[in-house]
Amino acid sequence: QQTFMIAGSRFRSLQVNNLRRLCQLSSLPVFRSVNKSFTSSSAFLQASISGSGLLPRQTVQGQQYHFSTSVAGMPLDPSNTRIGWIGTGVMGRWMCQHLMQAGYKATVYTRTASRAQPLVDLGATLATSVKEVAQASDVVFSIVGYPSDVRQVMLGPEGAVENIREGGFVVDMTTSEPSLAEEIAAAASKRGVSAVDAPVSGGDVGAREARLSIMIGGEKDAVASLDPLFQIMGKNISHLGGPGKGQHTKMANQILISTMMIGVCEGLLYAQKAGLNAEQVIAAVSTGAAGSWSISNYGPRIVNKNYDPGFFVEHFIKDMGIALAEAKKLGLSLPGLALAEQLYLALQAQGHGRKGTHALMLALETINGIQQ
Repeated sequence: QQTFMIAGSRFRSLQVNNLRRLCQLSSLPVFRSVNKSFTSSSAFLQASISGSGLLPRQTVQGQQYHFSTSVAGMPLDPSNTRIGWIGTGVMGRWMCQHLMQAGYKATVYTRTASRAQPLVDLGATLATSVKEVAQASDVVFSIVGYPSDVRQVMLGPEGAVENIREGGFVVDMTTSEPSLAEEIAAAASKRGVSAVDAPVSGGDVGAREARLSIMIGGEKDAVASLDPLFQIMGKNISHLGGPGKGQHTKMANQILISTMMIGVCEGLLYAQKAGLNAEQVIAAVSTGAAGSWSISNYGPRIVNKNYDPGFFVEHFIKDMGIALAEAKKLGLSLPGLALAEQLYLALQAQGHGRKGTHALMLALETINGIQQ
């Protein structure tokens, strides 16, 4: 055994509990667990340390090293966890901001640096690459556009899985392919990293107000560790099973929304054509059987012709394409979803791909010859 100086105190051995994951300590000699104590023998510290007074940075043999005391199954908090965030668009910016306001130090990366400026103003470090984010983080979150983007930021030699410390966590919150989530989880497991798929629902408003629904797929211990962070970003947190199950649940969510949005837009179009006050119609029907989150939140925007995106049309088309492909694999015929996809493709062809999903009203007005 060796003696170490930590925060001015002398320890001949460090008492530990829940020995579960590796935390890389740069060039520090390796430590192994022997009867709940550490002796010199490897390049990693493997444990959650209790009773030692360790903070994220401590002096060991006169040098500074980063100690992460987080392990799978152990809740994470600002004292033991550095977060990384990839993708700071209309939702990611707010989700990361809530974590920072809860005390987490963040390193962020986005292809358009100006989109990260609000987070930088709050103290985030702006990285120049995904690799830089991963190397500076214990947990890396991503919420990007397409499955190809997810693959780029998560996998490969420059991706988060390859560059985060062993024992770290990667969390993809993009709506993406279930099979890709499973692939990421398998690659992460080989490195001793926990991977979780956690797509969200609630749009820009849910992200801004921290009341997202978060649908999670991943191993139980990893999800338990990450739960405090999810609770900061959302209100309805659901663990649906192993890798990929969060994405499958989000596909069910998008199928529900696709035909629901047709109903919302057609109902309001009918009300307007019939000479009704659309706002009064929304108030009348929203508490009955026709009530829904979409009519209550998107209905007023449609009436006011505010089609700013809470969720982009082009991204919704991507989601419906994934859902149709997954349905085909399952041998399912989903004609309602197929119709919705065709209507949204028409909307995109009309030049509205960067508007919100409720802009479907514009496609229906065009079909009916109604001047916009």
